[in-house]
Amino acid sequence: MASVKKELIVEVPVENIWAIIRDFAGGPVRMAPGYAVDSKLVAPDTRVVDFANGSTLRERLVTIDDDERRFVYSIIGGSVTPEHNNATMQVFPHGDGHSRFVWIHDVLPAELAEAFGAGMDEGLRSFKQTQESNPS
Repeated sequence: MASVKKELIVEVPVENIWAIIRDFAGGPVRMAPGYAVDSKLVAPDTRVVDFANGSTLRERLVTIDDDERRFVYSIIGGSVTPEHNNATMQVFPHGDGHSRFVWIHDVLPAELAEAFGAGMDEGLRSFKQTQESNPS
């Protein structure tokens, strides 16, 4: 198994970032519009996310913890079907009006880690740019 961890400082208050992350249905598009082009619920705990590069992921919600501002999900199908996947997104206050965003993917087979990391980097670039230019 491989773990891919990415961290990002966003110059937006933690409450604003958490409101996007905890939005299971629409969060991916709100987080990185243009990178994630569609996100829809197909069951109360399952969404399908379409990306600009043509890939699609089917994701299952594991938990949303408002006290810890922690969101957990798993990729269960789509363009990539890992043997195992568990992902967490968590948001922490970071100074005055800023947030620290931590995103971790645990994945099997380990060979998927490089592609997951590249996708996470691309999504985070879009996330930071989008949120800091429009912190509503």
